[in-house]
Amino acid sequence: MSIKKEDIISALEEMKLTELNELVKAIEEHFGVVASAGIAVAAGPVADSAPSEVSVLLTSAGAQKVAVIKVVKEITGLGLMDAKKLVDSTLPAVIKENVKIEDAEAIKAQLVEAGASVDFK
Repeated sequence: MSIKKEDIISALEEMKLTELNELVKAIEEHFGVVASAGIAVAAGPVADSAPSEVSVLLTSAGAQKVAVIKVVKEITGLGLMDAKKLVDSTLPAVIKENVKIEDAEAIKAQLVEAGASVDFK
């Protein structure tokens, strides 16, 4: 049985954002790969039933923890010590709550560039 690329794309277009996120995680786990931030952004328009606001979660500070702390400080407006405590806290840590999808993507891009791993809730 051969599945055409167009059939897969058509099926993806009908999925909700949360379903796409679960699919990406399952593919990453199955094939042992990590999707880049560009792929998630290029996934397509958000379905009408998807939430318009999300919470940005820091899932890992990565190897460049100091750079991530600086970005968290800038994004949240916290002091340096409070930003460090947030990054060092039990992960996933909420960086911003009730953020528009577009703003959340911008925050994610900043954090990923600094070396962090980010997810939305």
